[in-house]
Amino acid sequence: MQNQSPSEPGFFERLLIASACFRRALTDSAFARQVAPLSAGVPSAPKSPTPRPVELPEERTHASALALLAMLQREGRLIDFLQDDVASYSDADVGAAARVVHSGCRKALAQTLALEPALQESEGASVRIPAGFDAHRIRLTGNVTGQPPFSGTLRHHGWIATTIKFPVLAPSLDPRVVAPAEVEL
Repeated sequence: MQNQSPSEPGFFERLLIASACFRRALTDSAFARQVAPLSAGVPSAPKSPTPRPVELPEERTHASALALLAMLQREGRLIDFLQDDVASYSDADVGAAARVVHSGCRKALAQTLALEPALQESEGASVRIPAGFDAHRIRLTGNVTGQPPFSGTLRHHGWIATTIKFPVLAPSLDPRVVAPAEVEL
């Protein structure tokens, strides 16, 4: 005898259901039409439709990235700096602007992300890359031949975000507005 879950009917209960269905199918053509697909082995429709994932507009899908870009603009004027053609400015002017942008953008990053190096060694240090290394954390450059382990010089330690604190945008706000126009009156 097979074990049954509490929700599955036992043999005698199924026998009663079968005989009731048999009698009703003989006397009620509408009922017979409803159970015909079941007797043919056609799976029944799910009890409730599977909810489809809500498709967000593209600007809502990327709202966190746009919010970070807005913070970098608000705190460091990053977009203004990148959109300006600095080729005509002196190195001193570009350097002075870069200091302001750097300070503000660094503040915005600190408010949003906690970062740590992907590799703890100092840049320029000799490092050994074992077999099975994470290719998302370590990118091999130069003359890459053979199989790991590899030995090389660390050119950049990389960055890993350990904490992410993006602001939650109100649904009424348009996340595409990275920086509003400013009008002085």
